[in-house]
Amino acid sequence: MTGIGDLVLLTAAGTLAGVVGTAGGITSLISYPALLMAGLPALAANVANIIAVVACWPGAALASRPELAGQRVRLCRWIPVAALGGAAGSLLLLSTPPGVFAHVVPILVAAGSLALLAQPRIAARLDRRGSLSGARGMILPLGLTAMSLYNGYFGAGAGVMILALLLISAEPNLPTANALKNMLIGAGALTSAAIFATAGTVDWPAVVPIGAGMFVGSVIGPRITRRLPAGVLRWLVALIGIVLAVQLWIDPNG
Repeated sequence: MTGIGDLVLLTAAGTLAGVVGTAGGITSLISYPALLMAGLPALAANVANIIAVVACWPGAALASRPELAGQRVRLCRWIPVAALGGAAGSLLLLSTPPGVFAHVVPILVAAGSLALLAQPRIAARLDRRGSLSGARGMILPLGLTAMSLYNGYFGAGAGVMILALLLISAEPNLPTANALKNMLIGAGALTSAAIFATAGTVDWPAVVPIGAGMFVGSVIGPRITRRLPAGVLRWLVALIGIVLAVQLWIDPNG
C-alpha cells in the first residue's frame, strides 16, 4: 500500500465486496483484484482477502436474523466442520508452493455456478427418487469439508459452491441457504485468520480497510437477498461465478 488512495480503494472495494458476497455472490470477485491493485503480491492478497472475510460474519449474522431463526441445531453441527476445513486449507496454503490449485480453481468455481443454476432440477430429481435424506447424510458433510478446505486455501468462489451445496442437499429456500452459507464461510475464515496471524503472514494495513468495508457491506447484502426473486438472484450469482471462473482461467493471479 502506498497511501490514502489505496486506503480509499480498499475500503470502497470491501464495501461492495461485502454486499455482493453476503447477498449470495462472490466476495473475491471484487476484493482480491482490489488488493492486487493496491500493490500486494498474490499470496499476501489471498491471505488478506481470507482474513477480511471474517468481518462479514457479524454483519451478516445481524442482517440475517429472520433467516437464521431456528437454525441453531444445523449451525452447531456444520460450523465445526467449516472451521476445521478452513484451518486445514490455511495450513495447506502455508506448506505448498503458490499456485498449486491454479488450474483447478476456475473449474471448481464454474462447476459451483452451474450447479446453482441446476439446483431446482437436481433437488426435484433427488426428491422424486426419495434420496434427498441420503444426500443430506453423505453429500453435505463431505462436500462441506472439501469446500471449507478450499476456502481456507484460496477462497475465491467458495461461497457460491457452498450455497449450491446447501440448496441441493439441505435447504431449498435461497435466503435461508444464503444466511447459512455466510455463517459457514465466516467460521472457516476465522480459523484461517488465527493461523495466518500466528504465522505472521498478514498485511494488516491492507486487511483493516477492506475488512471495515466488508462489515458495512455485509449488513446490506442479506437484505438484498431477502427482497430479490429467487430465480433472479440465482442467475445473478451464477453469472458472477462464471465471470470469476473466466477471470481466474485467464490469469490465476487476478
